[in-house]
Amino acid sequence: MAFDYQTPRYIHVIEQIKTKINEGELEAGERLPSEMELAKQLNVSRNTLREALRILEEENIIIRRHGIGTFINKKPAFSGGIEELFSITDFIKREGKDPGTEMLFHGATEAHSEDKRELQIEEDDQVYLVKRVRTADNEPLVYCIDKIPLSLVGEDYQLDEQSMLQSLQEKKNITISYAKAEIKTIGYHEEISKILRSEKNQPLLILKQIHYDLNDHPILYSLNFFRSDQVSFSVFRKRLF
Repeated sequence: MAFDYQTPRYIHVIEQIKTKINEGELEAGERLPSEMELAKQLNVSRNTLREALRILEEENIIIRRHGIGTFINKKPAFSGGIEELFSITDFIKREGKDPGTEMLFHGATEAHSEDKRELQIEEDDQVYLVKRVRTADNEPLVYCIDKIPLSLVGEDYQLDEQSMLQSLQEKKNITISYAKAEIKTIGYHEEISKILRSEKNQPLLILKQIHYDLNDHPILYSLNFFRSDQVSFSVFRKRLF
């Protein structure tokens, strides 16, 4: 391949690897050759190759497993814009999958300090806590933790519908208008990673959301844990003039 020397060589390497993936020469889950062998194949120095691999890893196109090797990452089966307020049920249905729920816990419980702050509740107030696993075609996709001020729903509240947003609307006449969201990543989690059947070297995405009603009152505090190889989020940004 002839190089355009106006462009850094590592950019050409990135383009070559992406082309190999798009054309099926490199497949998801496939292990790349060693750095020495791959640098020789692409006719670049190992330093150039390392810079290209560093960027490809940041873009989540490859994944490095310490002591094992470098692999082509699997394309996430689910994706969505974080600016869009969606239920997990709709998120799964949109990809043509059948949503399901494995209920782990639901009921009244003491509020933690973070719950009190995010939901703006008093010191002695309780929350209605729901822990469940959302599945897509019977495969675990999301570990969900939802908390609602108990005073809003009562101790006899039962989440029958898969969608929390729909349940609040239909049973309690509470309409969620918007949410403030934050995305973080964590490494292996002893309990949650096992439930989601995630490998030890596979990070988890955490989508933290505070949902508000039409009067700007915080209603629902949720933490959703996703496998990062299954789900990706994007943000739509536009220039303000």
